[in-house]
Formats: sequence, structure tokens, C-alpha cells
Amino acid sequence: MLNHMVPKHKVFISFHHDDEYYRKKFEGDFTNEMNPIFVNRSVQDGDIDPTFKTDTIRQKIRDDYISDSTVTIILIGPDTWRRKHVDWEIGYSLTNTNQNNRSGLIGILLPNYRPHLYCDTQHTENGCIYTPCNIPPRLNDNIVTGYAKIYSYPTSRLDSGIQLKQWIHEAFQRRNSFNPNNRRQYYNNNRTQSSHWE
Repeated sequence: MLNHMVPKHKVFISFHHDDEYYRKKFEGDFTNEMNPIFVNRSVQDGDIDPTFKTDTIRQKIRDDYISDSTVTIILIGPDTWRRKHVDWEIGYSLTNTNQNNRSGLIGILLPNYRPHLYCDTQHTENGCIYTPCNIPPRLNDNIVTGYAKIYSYPTSRLDSGIQLKQWIHEAFQRRNSFNPNNRRQYYNNNRTQSSHWE
């Protein structure tokens, strides 16, 4: 499909706050006013009062942001798999609610991500190596089922913007072709043990 015919989707971005630099870079590269690749529905600084109770924050993220998006992108750095908020956001994205259908799902490896030395390797859709043991486990569950895909970080805005728009649209379409796996128990806390989950 020609890229100008690919529709623009509303995207929720999930990330570890240690990777804030890359999140801002990603949004700056692909949501600029001249030619945005997607409509950003992510939580921005100041959008949610940090003094709210945890349950209120979770509900607002789910109902006000994820429910208004059609695809969720997980930006994967070295410790993203540890974060309870990332796990919750993936889970909410896979859930049909009264307000919206479940979202498509993709993972993007950030430049600071490194495969784990002692885990089995896999290849991203665009050819880079990653290790399932240190990406978010709920994301990996859905890569296994075919519901989600994982890519390395886009390298140049012109070519990669075209690719990213296509990846997002394909994730949107897969929502109706594959069943998600959301059976894993939600994280209660951030993970602190070891260097990988598996």
C-alpha cells in the first residue's frame, strides 16, 4: 500500500521514565507539525496530578488515554521490562472496554537497549537481534501469538517515517486477525530481581 494512502492512527506510547530522552526524541521525530506520522495520545508531563492515588492514576491512563488510541507502541530500553506501569499499559491496551476496542501493539527497541548475553536471541521484523528475556513479558507473549511485532529504532526520519506509519497501520489491522494473550498476572510492583524476567 502506498504510504499516502495509509491512514494516520492515534497512538499511545508506553515507556520507562529512565528513557525520557528517547521518548521525547521519538515524539519529536514522528509527530512534528509539518508531517506527523501519527496522532499522539500519550500522557504528557503535567497531564495527571502525581498526588492522585495509584488506582486513580491507573484509571485515568486507561480511560482518558489508552481508550482514545488504536495502537500502543512500547519503547524498549534496558529496564523497560521491570516497570509495572508498562505492564499495566500493555494489559489495558489488550482489553476491550465499553469505551473502546483493544489496541494494536508493537515494540520498538531504543538505541540504549542491549540483548542479554545469556538468553536465546530472536530477530526484530527489520533484522536486529533482541532477547525475549529482557523485553516486557506481556509484550513477548503477544509477539509469540502474532498479535504484536517488534522492530529496531527507526534510523532516518524520511524513510523510517514511511516504515513506522506502515508498522502502526499493520498493528491496527492485526487486532482483528489474531487473539491477544493477556492471561499473565499483572505486576504488583516494579521488578528488581536479576537482569531478566525469564
